[in-house]
Amino acid sequence: MQAYKDGQKKFANGEYDLAIKGFQKAAEANIEPVQTSYLIAESYRLSNRFKEAIPYYKKALDGGITNPDARFQYAYALKTTGEYADASAQFSEFAKTQNAPQNLQERALREVEIIRIADRLKANKMDVELKDLPLNTAGSEFAPTVVGNELVFSASKKDKIYTNNGQQMLGLYKINIASDPGNTQGNPVLFSQEVFEPEAHDASPAFSPDGKTLVFARSNTGKKKDKSPDVDLYMSRNINGQWSAPAPLPINDSLAWDGSPAFSRDGKTLYFASNRAGGVGGIDIYRTNMDASGRFSRPVNMGRDINTPGDDMFPYVAEGGKLYFASDGHPGLGKLDLFSATRTQGVITIENLGLPFNSPQDDFGLVFYQNLKKGFFASNRDGGKGDDDIYYFAAPEDEDTTTVAKHTDPNDPLNPNNPNYINGKPKVVRYFLAGTVVENGETPSPIDSAVVRILPDTSDTQIAEYPTAKDGKFGKQSVEEGKSYQLLVQRKGYISKREPFSMAGRNIPPIFLTKELTDTTFNVTIKLDKLELNKTFVLENIYYDLDKYNIRPDAAIELDKLVQILKDNPTMTIELSSHTDARATDAYNMTLSQNRAESAVAYLNSKGIEADRMEAKGYGERELIIPNAKTEEEHQRNRRTEFTILSY
Repeated sequence: MQAYKDGQKKFANGEYDLAIKGFQKAAEANIEPVQTSYLIAESYRLSNRFKEAIPYYKKALDGGITNPDARFQYAYALKTTGEYADASAQFSEFAKTQNAPQNLQERALREVEIIRIADRLKANKMDVELKDLPLNTAGSEFAPTVVGNELVFSASKKDKIYTNNGQQMLGLYKINIASDPGNTQGNPVLFSQEVFEPEAHDASPAFSPDGKTLVFARSNTGKKKDKSPDVDLYMSRNINGQWSAPAPLPINDSLAWDGSPAFSRDGKTLYFASNRAGGVGGIDIYRTNMDASGRFSRPVNMGRDINTPGDDMFPYVAEGGKLYFASDGHPGLGKLDLFSATRTQGVITIENLGLPFNSPQDDFGLVFYQNLKKGFFASNRDGGKGDDDIYYFAAPEDEDTTTVAKHTDPNDPLNPNNPNYINGKPKVVRYFLAGTVVENGETPSPIDSAVVRILPDTSDTQIAEYPTAKDGKFGKQSVEEGKSYQLLVQRKGYISKREPFSMAGRNIPPIFLTKELTDTTFNVTIKLDKLELNKTFVLENIYYDLDKYNIRPDAAIELDKLVQILKDNPTMTIELSSHTDARATDAYNMTLSQNRAESAVAYLNSKGIEADRMEAKGYGERELIIPNAKTEEEHQRNRRTEFTILSY
């Protein structure tokens, strides 16, 4: 049992390689076999070892694992190994799961469609020769960039071992490019002692066009207790042949992953990737402008044509201005695929680079060398020397056209490879929204005569209004790509509710479309709670720091939802109650919970809710959900905030 607990502790700390060792010992002793298999699979996935995760996901699923996303991750792992038929079957099965997160269900259905066109993506093959560079090792080499005749890249060569994946930590290294670039070999040397940090990861170097400014990503600096990948961008300047001590950029978001930088061809714009709040998906590509004094403008998201609900990263601007990047959200062969983005008359066309650039695994970090016919990129595809390897690509010398661009104009409507047109005519999609209103409960029943008001996400200006029929159905309303909406649902005897609906990431990529006009309708189900006296609701994610009662920013987000409920139900009065766990004295917990309840009520009052509509009540440890809590998760369930309807 101790091995299992050790594994859990390492897993919680992000030390996945050590967690696997603990869980494997637990598996040998047959301790929690189903959950142990699942956690081994998750440890492999979270350290980017999808292939190794497959048998453990299968064992967990065969054992009846209840985690709703286990099958999704199993399907995704199968896709990364090219087992498309099995992956499609698992994605389809997952999409039918009742308690699965809606965003993952939608993504699973999208993955089924992507796999369906995998053969079309494979048919897009360019006449390019690839070479796995001799400098590659059993470790990781990636994010190549060219400075003069040197290849500068990231490699796992530092002395310290990274407990996330068991490899040596990453640093920046350089090597002279051989006359035959595909035969570049030897022992790479440290790029610069001035930017070397033995206790941190240094990766993804990007140089200004004059080679005098370096921006790179640094993470796991040891300044934080946890092992989360706290990634920030750093800058160093070459002054009289000496690189300056790296300094963090002001555009970093302290709560986000900020990495994979790239300069524009004129050096005035910096592109980078980030998972900061307000983005389109997981990791998005952003740009920021730099002035002559080195000041940065506010980062701007590159938008939904480029960014997807997945991860979009490793941007690179080639000569001529074309943007190349890696993504697992655009239709691709596996995990990260390489894409190009071309803007013509305001229309952005995204192209999968096809074979041999892309594989079922990660393919990313493309850069050109000397011209647009040859260059480097990284991949962890089968057949390499280690984890991530750097590959050299080159087109035949007698090619008159560039390799990574199509051999015909990709934006020509008559080009059969242009996904935006069919028979020379533009493909058009019309999107609609419809749905059903039901009563919340174990067996949801339809609610008739409810009023559904469709509003913009940012105001209460009504766009449309629909009554529900006897079967609870309403709609259908035309909606626009990229826009977000609110559905305000009201019915006498029920608590009025707002349901968000966003078109972000829901647009259908043109490559999926087979006719000029396509209509598609999104159906939502909205659950209303009956308006009953003394009915109690738990507010999710209302957390307080230990022994404190101030409202944290994450709690404020959840309390703002209650503000909206009270505004939409103006006759309702509530008791707002706070509960603690049982790890202090009863008297202390009573005082703490009362202070927390009063703090929450004061916050609601500051947002415009009348004080006489709310009562604050602290219950301390007197109403425990789990009386004999042992784990931190069980204690957290006891530490909760609730509201109870007193009158309406």
